[in-house]
Order: sequence, then structure tokens, then C-alpha cells
Amino acid sequence: MGAEGGVSEPLIGPSEKISAVNEEDQTVPEWKDQITIRGLVVSAMMGALFCIITHKLNLTVGIIPSLNVAAGLLGFFFVKSWTSFLSNLGFSIKPFTRQENTVIQTCVVACYGLAFSGGFGSYLLAMDERTYELIGADYPGNRAEDVLNPGLLWMIGFLFVVSFLGLFGLVPLRKVMVLDYKLTYPSGTATAMLINSFHTNSGAELAGKQVSCLGKYLSISLFWSCFKWFFSGIGDSCGFDNFPTLGLTLYKNTFYFDFSPTYVGCGLICPHIVNCSVLLGAIISWGFLWPFISQHAGDWYPADLGSSDFKGLYGYKVFIAIALILGDGLYNLVKIIAITVKEMCNKSTKQSKLPIVNEVQDSESSKLLLDQKKRDDVFLKDRIPNWLAASGYVGLAAISTATIPIIFPPLKWYLVLCSYLIAPALAFCNSYGTGLTDWSLATTYGKIGLFIIASLVGSNGGVVAGLAACGVMMSIVSTAADLMQDFKTGYLTLSSVKSMFVSQLVGTAMGCVIAPLTFWMFWTAFDIGSPDGPYKAPYAVIFREMAILGIEGFSELPKHCLAICCGFFVAALLINLLRDVTPKKIAQFIPIPMAMAVPFYIGAYFAIDMFVGTVILFIWERINRKDAEDYAGAVASGLICGDGIWTIPSAVLSIFRINPPICMYFGPATGN
Repeated sequence: MGAEGGVSEPLIGPSEKISAVNEEDQTVPEWKDQITIRGLVVSAMMGALFCIITHKLNLTVGIIPSLNVAAGLLGFFFVKSWTSFLSNLGFSIKPFTRQENTVIQTCVVACYGLAFSGGFGSYLLAMDERTYELIGADYPGNRAEDVLNPGLLWMIGFLFVVSFLGLFGLVPLRKVMVLDYKLTYPSGTATAMLINSFHTNSGAELAGKQVSCLGKYLSISLFWSCFKWFFSGIGDSCGFDNFPTLGLTLYKNTFYFDFSPTYVGCGLICPHIVNCSVLLGAIISWGFLWPFISQHAGDWYPADLGSSDFKGLYGYKVFIAIALILGDGLYNLVKIIAITVKEMCNKSTKQSKLPIVNEVQDSESSKLLLDQKKRDDVFLKDRIPNWLAASGYVGLAAISTATIPIIFPPLKWYLVLCSYLIAPALAFCNSYGTGLTDWSLATTYGKIGLFIIASLVGSNGGVVAGLAACGVMMSIVSTAADLMQDFKTGYLTLSSVKSMFVSQLVGTAMGCVIAPLTFWMFWTAFDIGSPDGPYKAPYAVIFREMAILGIEGFSELPKHCLAICCGFFVAALLINLLRDVTPKKIAQFIPIPMAMAVPFYIGAYFAIDMFVGTVILFIWERINRKDAEDYAGAVASGLICGDGIWTIPSAVLSIFRINPPICMYFGPATGN
């Protein structure tokens, strides 16, 4: 997925056989029986935890790993622990099925997905007063009238009117995407394989070990995060988060290991090429480019500017990152649309070169065909009527078209209506691309909407209108891709389409409340958006700048900034082209421009952490590949969840103004 989106690694190889049906399977429960009260309670608890993790990542680095597998694993852990506890007390407990496990995972993904697509670290936060002040009141196009600070009620209302449309938009195409094109949806497939292994006799032992491993590393991560807090003092230069592990000189250029379990866990989950791309981007920007541009202070830009002035070095950082992100996103957008059009015109999809799941023809082919027929029958059994999907989309679009201009007056009703007319086509492209690559381009579609609407509205309200339009588009294409990914998981775990769809609706409704509430905890407890604080919210500034750029053009950028941006934009296109035309054995070593762009603005420290994670995984794979495949996801999930859990007591302590007792600080030695 994009830099602001999730990043995930397929947990299956192309040669592995996918079998969702096992001898141990009994009759598939009715769709209503797959949705349980205990499942919804667990989903709400996990949704809140995953929202907190997503907010933390959104407000720090913007890279969010795919948590689908972690949702399936934790769902199994919580319900299985609860049922075992009650069984030991002598209660008669309803069996925990793979379908219920899948419904929980789907509900959690729908819930925490809104913490990302809701724009709490990007377009919504870009409207606030802190971001306006960071860019500067005298910056052309940055008007005080275009400020809307976060508010709990309007954020919840906005999410409710935009978040459900993506669910209704693509429901009629579920058979085309899952059965006809047989798109892989790697994260969804990996999650299904994990859930299937939990609920078969052969996988029970491994499932228990994975859960134990997750609990162990969650405890270690939680303890370490608590331990770090005691040394983080008052201010932004204390503690292990500012430990000059590579020396003070490199520390000044943000090259240091900050002992973050979250980023190390991200490194364990993300593909090696993503982690290496992030580190390469950090080396290019903070190792060479920014020191080089800094040498021209006084010539290319005034030397006395503040660290967050867009007419200085800060402007280069933001706009070069934007150029890389847009270059990568637009290339992949055009590529996916071209593939989609080609496939739609191709009568024989079996002759295409799509990375689909090939039919296995061997001695077990008859059994596999029976398995597939059973999956197909279950998937097609509980149909969602097309009239319901169409009327749901039209009705919600009408409500949203009338409501959004009340929340964001500059975004007129006819602009909202136009967005809803073209959104289903873009949602199809994004869902199709996610099925092929596991890489969602929701933020790219959002940015396209942002630029178009901002330029149409103009200087009188174009910033707020563009940012709000970005949110409308992002919500639809992101939730549509999540839905189709979960349909793939449900297909492989013999879960009903109706139960999946209802759990998506319930999870989305939960997310519309939980995501703003958990963000509000961060907003009230921490100094969100401060360039020197732990929660810099880097994409808030980038998104507001893009909206201003859509209105004002490039005239106010510092010297040579536009030329360098054009160079990096073209470089992103060429690198992507190179990845596509070279043989796969070479292409796998070519970096990903969107991942490279993230440290350009934020810093190199998290790239070091993620690289440490990828090195650990690389060595682990060389020592014992099977163990690494079985347990790396559990270790990473434990590290990320433990650090995420600590955010709650940390926020509570901050709200009550209880500060850490010790400041561990490192500075240059002073001579006598």
C-alpha cells in the first residue's frame, strides 16, 4: 500500500496450495450463527486497540502495516481464552468456528480501517490551526478562514455519512473479483490460511504456539515501553527515543536507533524491499540531499528562516516527498487502469498473465476441485441482492450530498455528487489493484480528488473543499478494497457473504465512533502536530500544502525546488517502469519510490528501526525458514500491540500532567 497506507507482505508463495476445506469440517453454520455477541464484543475491544496503533503510526511516520493477520490471530486468542475459561468452570459453551473467527477479523479491519481513511493524520488534521500556523499566515493561499479544528461530533458525523458508500458500491462485483478473476488478495489469503490452521486438528498445536509467542512479545514490548517512559523526562530530547546510537554527528541528521518496538515490528511484517527502500530514501535525503541544499543557504533560500518555513529547507523536504509519492501513485494508477481495461476487453481471462491462483492439476486434483466447488457454493449461497446494493449506494449518496456541505460549506453539493458518480469506477480500480499487488492506492485517488476540487473551487475556500473531497474519495476506495479483501478471506474460510457484509457494516459503524474517540484521546493528551514533538503528524502539513498548491501553483517555492521536484517525479516514474520491464529476479531488488519518500520529510530514525526488523527477519529466515514463516507475524504483532497498549496509560498520565521522573540526555563532551 501507499506510504500513508498499509504495507503488507504476502505470507504465501505462488507454489503453495490453498485448501480451505479439511476433513475436520462439519456443516457450515447459517450466516446468522456466524455473528455472535461475544464476537462483536471482542471486535469492539480489538478495534479500539488497533485504532490506537493506527493513530500512533499515522501521527508519527505514516506507514501502517497490514494488521489483517494480527486481527485473525488476536481474535482467536481472545475468544479461545474466554471459551476455555468458561468450559473449565463447567459452563456449556457454543463452539468457536472459523466462520466466527473470520467475522471478528472482518469487523476489526473495518473498524480500524477508518482510523486511516478517516484522515486523522492527513486531510482532517490538515484543516486545523496548528497546521495553518506551521505553514505560516503570510504564505500565499494559506488563509485563516480555511481552518477547521478537530471536533468530536462533526468528525463522527462526517465518518457516518461517507464511510458506508464504499461497502455498497462494489458488492455486485464480488463474484467477478473473487471467482472469475481469481484475484489473490495476498493479505486476505494469508489471513484465511492462518484462520483455517487454527480450526483444524493439524493446526491446533501451531496455533497455540503462535498465540503463546504473540503474548510473550506483547508483554516484552509493553514492559519495555513502560521502562522507556521513566527516562523520557520533560521535553523532546530525553530518553531512549533520542539515543545517539550511531554517534552525535549522525544523530543530528536523524540517524539513530530509537528502540521502538512498533517500528521494529513493522520491519518484521513489511517486505524486505519496503524496509530497504525506506532506508535508501533516508540515506539519499538526510545523508546527502539536505546537507547539500543546506550549504546553499543564503543563496537558494534565506538563511535565517525557521525550521518549518516552506520558503526554506522545509519546503524542499515536503515538496520533494510529494513529488516522489505522486510519481509512484500516478504510475501505479495508470498501470492498474490499463490492466483493468485490458482484462475487461479480454474475453478469455484464463489466457491472461495476471498473478492469479492457478488451478492445481495433479493426483489430488479431484479433491481440490471438490474443495473449490464447496467454497464456490458457500460463497454464492447467501446472495446480497443487487437492488439492495444499488439503492443503498444511491440513498447514502443523497444523504451525504446534502450533509457534507453543512460540515464543509466550501464543498458544494454538486461537487460531492460528481465525486459519487465517478467513485465506483475508481473503487473498482483500487480493489482490482489491491487484489493483484496487495498495494492499496486510496491516498493517490484522494490526492487526485484534492487537486481537482481545490483548483475548481479556487482561493475562496479551495483548501477546505479540496481536503474534504480527498476524504470523500479516500473513504470510498479504501473501504471498497477492504471489503473485497475480506470477501476473499471469507471465501477461503467458508464464511457467508451475508455475514461478512453485515460484519463490515457493524465494524464500520463501530469505527465511525471508536476512531474519532481514540484520536480525541491523542488530541487532548499530546501536542499533536508539533515539529519537535513525538507526534509530528507529517502528512497533515503535506496534505494542506497540496491543497494550497492546487490553488496557487508553484510560484512561491524556494530556488530550484520545482526543478528538483520534477527530477524526483520523473525518477519515480522511471524506477517503477524499470521494476515492470526487468526480470523478476532483478526487479525484486529495485526500490519502491513511495516507500523511499517517507523519510524525506520525517527523518531517518524510524528507517533504522525498520531495517533492524528486516535484518532480524533475514537472519531468522537463513537459520530456520519454517520457524520464521510460522512465528515472524506473531512476534511482529506482539511488538506492535504491546507498544500500542502502552499508549493508553501513557495518554492517561499525560492528561493528568504526570511527567516521567528522569530525563536521560546525551550531548557533546565538554573539555576543561
